[in-house]
Amino acid sequence: MPPESLESLETRLRDLGEFIRDQRKNARLSLRKLSERAGISNPYLSQIERGLRKPSADILQGIARGLQISAETLYVRAGILDDDPRDPGDLVAAIAADPTINERQKQALVEIYRSFQAEHADHNAEAG
Repeated sequence: MPPESLESLETRLRDLGEFIRDQRKNARLSLRKLSERAGISNPYLSQIERGLRKPSADILQGIARGLQISAETLYVRAGILDDDPRDPGDLVAAIAADPTINERQKQALVEIYRSFQAEHADHNAEAG
């Protein structure tokens, strides 16, 4: 795979920052609150959101945890992981981004989804 051009890297970082900012706003989190949850400084998070910094996988993992989305979603957007066409996407992020439902409804949907995931994992553990 050829090295990424500077222009495409800048575009990718800008897009990643916009995505993080959109997810933060959809979750109704201030920059300060997300930086606390992610365990990074407020100025550093601001620079990431503006596409001025290339965050490490560890930093992206902290941001994902703070936003309650999968780290893989951010890894793909940052170019750390390739997008897998078989992956249905990050359902939790899609729920969080949906403007047609309120926060209580979003939380209920996420809880149901995660209970199904846990049930599936338990079933697979018993079968294995």
